[in-house]
Amino acid sequence: MSVRQILTSLVLSALLCGACGLAQAQSAAPKGAKDAAKPAPAPKPAAAAKPAAKPEAAAAAAAGGAEPTLIGQFGTWGAYTATPNGKKVCFALAKPSSSKTNPPNRPRDPAYAFVSTRPAEKVTNEVSIMIGYALKPGSESSLEVGGSSYAMYTQGDGLWIKNAAEEERMVEAMRKAADVTVKGISAKGTETTDVFSLKGLSQALDKLAQDCRR
Repeated sequence: MSVRQILTSLVLSALLCGACGLAQAQSAAPKGAKDAAKPAPAPKPAAAAKPAAKPEAAAAAAAGGAEPTLIGQFGTWGAYTATPNGKKVCFALAKPSSSKTNPPNRPRDPAYAFVSTRPAEKVTNEVSIMIGYALKPGSESSLEVGGSSYAMYTQGDGLWIKNAAEEERMVEAMRKAADVTVKGISAKGTETTDVFSLKGLSQALDKLAQDCRR
């Protein structure tokens, strides 16, 4: 099983865990309370794993029974750890603060931004975007932050930086900026623009760096 599939499953699992906790909290919370902590993430290529009728079972099986643990919520970013197949994975996850499609109101799955660290693979702060639809093969996508634009390569429903040598600079820019804009084109030609708030990302990454040493 690829890293992409394992981490996608962890995302599903974390989302399910978050939904369970949210349901319990809402049962005791006042009416109209907004959902707070949410998600969790994934990276590197392989066909995007879509949840079957029972996403809980699919996620648990694909992740080798590993369940992500929320170790902190920082602004819009949740910090998670998991140990699929005995290898520790740490990641920060956030949903977009705004999303637009052109033409307008085209249906798509939820989008998520991830920053993951996988010590066993010597991968630190790898940025990936799960865009919520099949991207147009060979299309150009970009991530804009701090006044700079970074070309992203596409595979399935995922985006990763084209030039790995620029990733550290991009992450540093993300730590300091207010938001990041991600643009893509679906297989059907729909253009999308997602804006992710970066509030809390720096603290989430610091927390993950501390926890992933253990």
